[in-house]
Amino acid sequence: MYKGASYKIWSVLMVSPFVIFFLLFWALPLGLGIWISFHNWNVSAGNLGFVGLDNYKMILTSGTIYNNLFITGLKNTLYFVVISVPPLVLIALGLALIIDNLPDKFKTIYRTIFFISYSISVTAVSAIFLWLFNNNGGFVNNVLMSLGMKDAVNWLGEQPYAWLTILIATVWWTIGFNMMLFINALNEVDSSLYEAADLDGAGAWAKFRYVTYPQIKNVGFFIVIMTVIASFNLYGQTRLITNGGPEQSTNSLIMNIQTSVFGMNQLGIGSAMALLMGIIMTVILGFQYWLNYRKKD
Repeated sequence: MYKGASYKIWSVLMVSPFVIFFLLFWALPLGLGIWISFHNWNVSAGNLGFVGLDNYKMILTSGTIYNNLFITGLKNTLYFVVISVPPLVLIALGLALIIDNLPDKFKTIYRTIFFISYSISVTAVSAIFLWLFNNNGGFVNNVLMSLGMKDAVNWLGEQPYAWLTILIATVWWTIGFNMMLFINALNEVDSSLYEAADLDGAGAWAKFRYVTYPQIKNVGFFIVIMTVIASFNLYGQTRLITNGGPEQSTNSLIMNIQTSVFGMNQLGIGSAMALLMGIIMTVILGFQYWLNYRKKD
């Protein structure tokens, strides 16, 4: 009895830090955000009273300023998700496959080279790409004009160049994380499966399709989910590189939520926007789960 009680006490002690931090940094802020979203909450004046669903109605009613902010930010964010997720997953997989086939003495070097950019802050990354793609005197434009191009490309002031700049910066910055996850998954593939495929005369594509892909597809699905979530939270690159331009075409949803809270002094509406964003993300991720497990059935 004493030994069993001791195990229970230790189990509670081991689990309690997670429970405490979960409540403090996830459950409590979420509950507070939901509560604030039902109030006319002014950042400077505080709670001005319960308004029920009025904040949500203002956001979802066509023609209101909050509806325009929400819809514009949502469209821009969804567009970025669509253009960023495929390269972030496929290029990471390609790099992982290349590194996996390198001699062992080179693997660590190239893993470090491709992963090191992930450790750089978004501020530094944005400064690098502002220098590279600056319209006047930027490195990329200087190279292109030295090769014979007559006019400089307005990378940050025209579309689709602004989105292309954001995409290139994001891929360069974050590709290393997905690559490392794929490398770890490839390391878990049984080498005897490749040996059997070689005996059957399988080529590189056949080995990937029938050996590699089935073994890493669960990790690949996890990477897709994490990449969608990360792309949905687009903020730093567009804030620091394009500042939402040109003509608010790169304003992400988080940027417009920030505008509602700090620019318009409406914390209640900003909280409602954030919750609607969370619901949309949950629906999209739920649909991805449904597609993935439907294929298994």
